[in-house]
Amino acid sequence: MLIKNGTLYDAINRDPYVADIRLEDGKITQIGGGLLPKEGEEIFDASGLRVYPGFIDAHCHIGLDNYGQGAVGWDYNEMGDYVAPHLRGIDSFNPHEQGVRMALEAGVTTVCTGPGSANVLGGTFLAVKTKGNCVDDMIVKEPVAMKCAFGENPKRCYSDKGISARMTTAAKLREMLFKAREYMEKKDAAGDDKSKCPAFDMKLEALIPVLRGDIPLKAHAHRADDICTAIRIAKEFGVKMTIEHCTEGHLIVNELARSGYPVAVGPTLTGASKLELVNKSFDTPGILAAAGLEVSIITDAPVIPQEYLPLCAGLAVNAGMDPFDALRAITINPAKHIGIADRVGSIEVGKDADLVVTDGDALVSSTKVIAVILDGERVK
Repeated sequence: MLIKNGTLYDAINRDPYVADIRLEDGKITQIGGGLLPKEGEEIFDASGLRVYPGFIDAHCHIGLDNYGQGAVGWDYNEMGDYVAPHLRGIDSFNPHEQGVRMALEAGVTTVCTGPGSANVLGGTFLAVKTKGNCVDDMIVKEPVAMKCAFGENPKRCYSDKGISARMTTAAKLREMLFKAREYMEKKDAAGDDKSKCPAFDMKLEALIPVLRGDIPLKAHAHRADDICTAIRIAKEFGVKMTIEHCTEGHLIVNELARSGYPVAVGPTLTGASKLELVNKSFDTPGILAAAGLEVSIITDAPVIPQEYLPLCAGLAVNAGMDPFDALRAITINPAKHIGIADRVGSIEVGKDADLVVTDGDALVSSTKVIAVILDGERVK
């Protein structure tokens, strides 16, 4: 396909520009002016239209929440075990869930989805494209991260099983990391001598990639003190981490900036359904971005429907966020956040041909999505 004369908002250059884009074998192969069609090449005239990278959500649960079935159908929280690092989001993902299709039609071409926040450790997330019949064929990266949670949710879900205070949640996470580190060290010391290996433990095995730095902890933390606890524990064990939700991040900007961890802000288009959300504001992503943090905006779908991801970025702009920062918060920043920026998140030669064509500003609710292209194929 050759897209002609579109106005490109590539998430790399601050100023948009008019150019052609050639798509071949699912990749962007050329960007420039006056590209001549090749024989048999499909031409898409984007004159007067805007072309964006496919939008990306760094944190949601679509494909696992079984759209329309309510709590009875949810497959993203294991309610029988508060420490469950051995679970894999891929094993609950349903590519035929209606929410996946709705995301695609809105231009959300890649999502990072996985377990919820009921558990201290909930299992691994995966990054997928939003079109396909089998999750194994949709994967961009798996695993992406190991979910852990602080704050109210583990307390609320497991108060009858020994978690009734924030310090207990922190202690349970530390305990598992200590055990996993000891388990890993024994395995390493045993080398090829299987007789010296510790007894197999699936939960501890699942935490080895975290301790080796292969994947980060994906830390659910709303309140400022929970964010600080997450940072404290990550530093103690020398592991990578991303901070998810970051509702009160604007209260601890300096601490977040010093930590260097990427932050994903949201869901913000909701009411304050629990005490730790009382300081929720669309000001937060703009404040953090202005302080130099790498900010992603997230829906936490189904908390906010996935198709409203661009709207959430637009509301952040209304609250004072720089429009270019807001665009990057739903494109290249989430791609970096989940470790797939080599493939998606911007319009650049060599990247996957995932594009959204609109008739106006994509962050404005009245704008219509004219076309969605995923892996070089027009899917809308």
